[in-house]
Amino acid sequence: MAEPTIDLVAFAELQQAAGAEFISELIDTFLEEAPTMLDELRDASAARDAERFRRAAHSLKSNANTFGAFTLGAMARDLEMKGLSSDDGAETAALDALTSEYSRVASALKALRHA
Repeated sequence: MAEPTIDLVAFAELQQAAGAEFISELIDTFLEEAPTMLDELRDASAARDAERFRRAAHSLKSNANTFGAFTLGAMARDLEMKGLSSDDGAETAALDALTSEYSRVASALKALRHA
């Protein structure tokens, strides 16, 4: 069985702790900033800038985990921990998979924001 896109228990706990209106604002901010983080990862990869790559992966990991998007968070954590790869093909595949998972997360968060 596949991991859920958003852990609904974690999301509900966040919503209860911070309030639905504030979480809606956080979702909007995440949906604005995450594509920039993904672009930053690709740019840092192309420039072979390991520190910039690590920071972007760390930021995406932290933000994803906040919402209970644990698969996205784990994927970003893996990139953060591994850093730049000597295998450009594997790195590109990992970034493509991360982008695909972000798309799933974005759709789920939009639905939760309007629920």
